[in-house]
Amino acid sequence: MVLLNRRQTSLLLLSVAPMLFASASVCAQGRPVRLVAFGDSLTAGYQLPADAAFPVVLEKALRGQGLAVEISNAGVSGDTTAGGLARLDWSVPDGTDGVILELGANDALRGLDPRQTEANLDQMIASLKQRSIAVFLAGMLAPPNNGAEYGAAFNPIFARLAARHGLALYPFFLDGVTGVGGMTLADGMHPNRAGVEEIVRRILPMIAAFVRERAPTR
Repeated sequence: MVLLNRRQTSLLLLSVAPMLFASASVCAQGRPVRLVAFGDSLTAGYQLPADAAFPVVLEKALRGQGLAVEISNAGVSGDTTAGGLARLDWSVPDGTDGVILELGANDALRGLDPRQTEANLDQMIASLKQRSIAVFLAGMLAPPNNGAEYGAAFNPIFARLAARHGLALYPFFLDGVTGVGGMTLADGMHPNRAGVEEIVRRILPMIAAFVRERAPTR
């Protein structure tokens, strides 16, 4: 057995104290809530710098509210709900607490059958729930040029899914951006930096509540 004198004991305590403090701090804060933003170009940040993409801007805003959260960007430009369904398992890793599901815009742009869109989204949600991963659903509206009949079939999809699965729903992901000057790229569809910031500003209260519900017990 090695005995330490008073000076050695003091030095040991001084060297160990920062590690103990750091450990206590981590325990107090708990691990961050891990989210995956799973979507198309609207999530990926089409033609935007990496720091202007929706998941990055949203994570910064949530952290600004004191929430410990990490958001992975699993957006793929041009992705449809069929494409999302095909890549879901490997895009959402084990240990994910929640998924922000933003798909359907490209289905509508291509005029795909709304019944198949709903079936694909329904299967994704069921698969995530089976893995005990919560889902936050971001809704979409069909472009007016698709016609009233198509819109009547497509637009209610998201509310039905939210009701069926008991999900939090943000009804229209591009609310405050579509048709608003200065909020889109030259194509008139994809949000620019200001548009992404507006999306985050509007969706933030609901996502913050979603994160708080997933936060580990302190």
